[in-house]
Amino acid sequence: MSKVLIIGAGGVGGVVTHKCAQLPEVFKEITLASRTEAKCKAIAAQLNRPIKTAQVDADNVPELVALLKQEKPNLVINVALPYQDLTIMDACLEVGVHYLDTANYEPLDTAKFEYKWQWAYQEKFEKAGLTALLGSGFDPGATNVFTAYLAKHYLDEIHELDIIDVNGGDHGYPFATNFSPEINIREVTAECRHWENGKFVTTPAMSKKARFTCPDGVGEYNIYRMYHEELESLAKHFPTLKRAQFWMSFSDNYLKHLEVLGNVGMTSIEPIEYNGQQIVPIQLLAKLLPDPSSLGPRTKGKTCIGCVARGIKDGKEKVVYIYNICDHQSCYQEVQSQAISYTTGVPAMIGAKMMLEGKWLKPGVWNMEQFDPDPFLADMNEHGLPWKVIELDNFSLDQ
Repeated sequence: MSKVLIIGAGGVGGVVTHKCAQLPEVFKEITLASRTEAKCKAIAAQLNRPIKTAQVDADNVPELVALLKQEKPNLVINVALPYQDLTIMDACLEVGVHYLDTANYEPLDTAKFEYKWQWAYQEKFEKAGLTALLGSGFDPGATNVFTAYLAKHYLDEIHELDIIDVNGGDHGYPFATNFSPEINIREVTAECRHWENGKFVTTPAMSKKARFTCPDGVGEYNIYRMYHEELESLAKHFPTLKRAQFWMSFSDNYLKHLEVLGNVGMTSIEPIEYNGQQIVPIQLLAKLLPDPSSLGPRTKGKTCIGCVARGIKDGKEKVVYIYNICDHQSCYQEVQSQAISYTTGVPAMIGAKMMLEGKWLKPGVWNMEQFDPDPFLADMNEHGLPWKVIELDNFSLDQ
């Protein structure tokens, strides 16, 4: 098992391709496909080994099936848009190919983040003898594995979990997003949901704010509570959780731009008619904003992403923080990317490596925390995302 097909040639797709190309002993053959093959060829030209490129419409199952039959990969790494998860899963089932993605499926016409559509494929993948690994990015992805690692090595029970994603980088633009503008803005403007006392509690988007000081000199930032898909799977797979929350940092500048764009309707996903054509405002906005894959050379600063878990060990309360710090410019020097794409792309490569090496291979549809975290985290240290665990004397984000 050593041939992969990567679908998606944006910022994350570029990182995944670079990182796979660095490990020819695992990824012996690589094909990179996208709706625009020119993007694939541009990434291929950056590599120090040859790969194949192809054109494919990931919304079109027959096209995907034809490409899979032509290339005969062992595994598909899906780093296209989340709207395309199900068509790619359908194609993998039809041809008999393992599947991996970095974000859960969401319908094009509804900003709704749920695993139910992909979890419904459990029996199909199990009967086909195929593995589908969901959410192998950083958050979701590494954050799920971080949680599993703390549950395995540091805490007998996890009672509270705070996933904190800080991007201390500066790209110099008045307003830009570090990954797909459409997905980013849909995510940020969606209603917040957090897990508390056995159920999800809904609150307005970005309505809870806290101040967080990152370790190792990264700095102090405003963070805002929002919904993120890993909360759904973690709440399911760690039943001792009494509360689980996701937090992300945003500058005042970003939030002001987002507020104004929302006020004038530019973040809407509802189609409008313009000059006799149906257009979706947020998709038009995405075309106007800087391409996230172009931010690498101008983004400076660091990201700090991790999990703070409070729980019980040997009958005593304990608070543990596991995190990674990633430097934007170091990422650009290595793979011509900023750190947001890097922190998503490296775990996608590692998840694929786990599958190809047979360490994480089991028929069915699985989330990251359902596998042994140790080999994955060993590879994070090895391949550019070193992490630390520290114990905290006290911790609170309540204000």
